[in-house]
Amino acid sequence: MEIELLLFVVTLCATGAIAGITAGLFGNGGGFVVVPALLAVFPFFTPPSEALVKVAIGTSLASIVVSSARSVMAHKAKGAVDFDILRSWSIWLVLGVIGGVAIASYTSANGLTVVFAAGVLLYSVYFLFPEFVVRPGLVFAMPTGKGKALLAFVLGGFSALLGIGGGTPTVITMVMCKRSIQQAVATAAGVGFLIGLPGAIGFLFMTHSQTGALPFGTVGYINLPALVAISIGAIFTAPIGAKMAHNFSEKRLKRLFGIYLVLVSSAMFYKAM
Repeated sequence: MEIELLLFVVTLCATGAIAGITAGLFGNGGGFVVVPALLAVFPFFTPPSEALVKVAIGTSLASIVVSSARSVMAHKAKGAVDFDILRSWSIWLVLGVIGGVAIASYTSANGLTVVFAAGVLLYSVYFLFPEFVVRPGLVFAMPTGKGKALLAFVLGGFSALLGIGGGTPTVITMVMCKRSIQQAVATAAGVGFLIGLPGAIGFLFMTHSQTGALPFGTVGYINLPALVAISIGAIFTAPIGAKMAHNFSEKRLKRLFGIYLVLVSSAMFYKAM
């Protein structure tokens, strides 16, 4: 049993390390790494159940708070975070998260996973072949007013349902509005924090009746041992990802981000199957 527990901790620390790198490099908070990893690891320590999906999502949102905060601090040191965007989006992001958490108590994750995977695959086209999406000379402005409110609200709600930080749509929006990929990634990390914190609180206090079917150390729908292990890994590696984001050329980073999105989409389609 001690060997299994040690393997559990080491695996999740490694997961956190990878999540930290992706948080710093792509501004996504690491949820794309954490949720699949938890769903793969939990069944070895507790009987499989539908509740494990919610535990994975809740724990992922809690870990995003740590990885995104660490990533924002690293990017802030390079002056890349647009705090004006974070301030103006914050209320709508939080309201969206509240709605997403409310829906999460009874929604079907499988259908949303397929939709999400298809959307991510579509997003990847821009980063792999940007000339097919944005024509030379065509410039968009950052959304304002009702457009901004709707974007941030949907982003917060959708991210809370899937346990992610919302970095991908944020990066795409900012890059299509002629912001640098480095500034987009840095600001997206802040969006992850604004989504992860209220989302984690919601899953922490979400009631359930499957206490015996949940992994040891689970409070609400957040597994504390997994959260600690993942956070330890993320704390050390998020600055590495942030440094990588500022050392890559913008063209190379776009291509790398596009490949990353294709891999995420494939993994989500596989998970849905």
